[in-house]
Amino acid sequence: MGTGSGFGKTILFGEHFVVYGLPAMASAIGDSTEAIVEIEEGKGYELIDNRPEVPGYKKKKFDEQKISINNVLTFMGVDLEKEKLKITLGGKLTCASGVGASAASCVALARAVNDAYKLGWNDTQINEAAYEGEKGYHGTPSGIDNTASTFGGLVYFVKNLHGGPNTMETIKLSKPVDMVIASSGMTANTSVVVADVREKKEENPKWFEKIVKEYKSVAKDGRHALELMNLEQVGKLMNKNHELLQKITVSNEKLDKMVKIARDAGALGAKVTGTGRGGNINVLTPGAELQDKVYNALKTAGYAAWKTKIGV
Repeated sequence: MGTGSGFGKTILFGEHFVVYGLPAMASAIGDSTEAIVEIEEGKGYELIDNRPEVPGYKKKKFDEQKISINNVLTFMGVDLEKEKLKITLGGKLTCASGVGASAASCVALARAVNDAYKLGWNDTQINEAAYEGEKGYHGTPSGIDNTASTFGGLVYFVKNLHGGPNTMETIKLSKPVDMVIASSGMTANTSVVVADVREKKEENPKWFEKIVKEYKSVAKDGRHALELMNLEQVGKLMNKNHELLQKITVSNEKLDKMVKIARDAGALGAKVTGTGRGGNINVLTPGAELQDKVYNALKTAGYAAWKTKIGV
């Protein structure tokens, strides 16, 4: 038997802009997916998925999940014609768009396989296996989710648009920071939303370039503020990033309402995280008192929410 875990993640700056070679900042969060792998007689694998979820998430992602699991096992040299695996997924990470649920499951599975077969793989190799798994969900993933899930902390990421290695720097905060994540209850299709944004960019490149120029300042200043732990500035830049995501149409009325509730409750910053048009918002709430206040405001308004930390 082997066990493994993978962090969830949230994107603080850069969703969608990362596709065009602009910097993004992601962070592992305090919630994780856990995997257990047991080697049995027979062929193929049995999956027991006990992860908590936003209603309908696992059903919607099931076909992609099958491809992902096969990708990880094939990459790690597991021959399902010779033996059977029993794979059990659990943990505290709620499966929802925007929290890296797929990457967390890939990392957890890779670590559990590594443990079960005593392969001796290091974190870099685990990350490579998880990236192969992410292809089952996203086609050509950026790699930022699985990197944050594997290594923890913050990840500064720039996609190489010419096919070479991506820039990935892991950054450690001086201490973890309290956050609230809230779910819209809507599951979005990443590839569809990315394609829509690309179409808008191609229809009006000058408009898009103006937004890109604004985002470049957000990304630069955001990294600097995080490194200095200037959380008020981080919050302001998160709010600005949300405005830019609104402009490229990846927010919606429901997400904007959630953001307003969080800000009205005192959050330093709140924005869409991940794909958009559903999924989650992340909310910067340093300190237990503020975290509780914002969490309660979102829960009272009827939204699923949970408390976590970034920079773990």
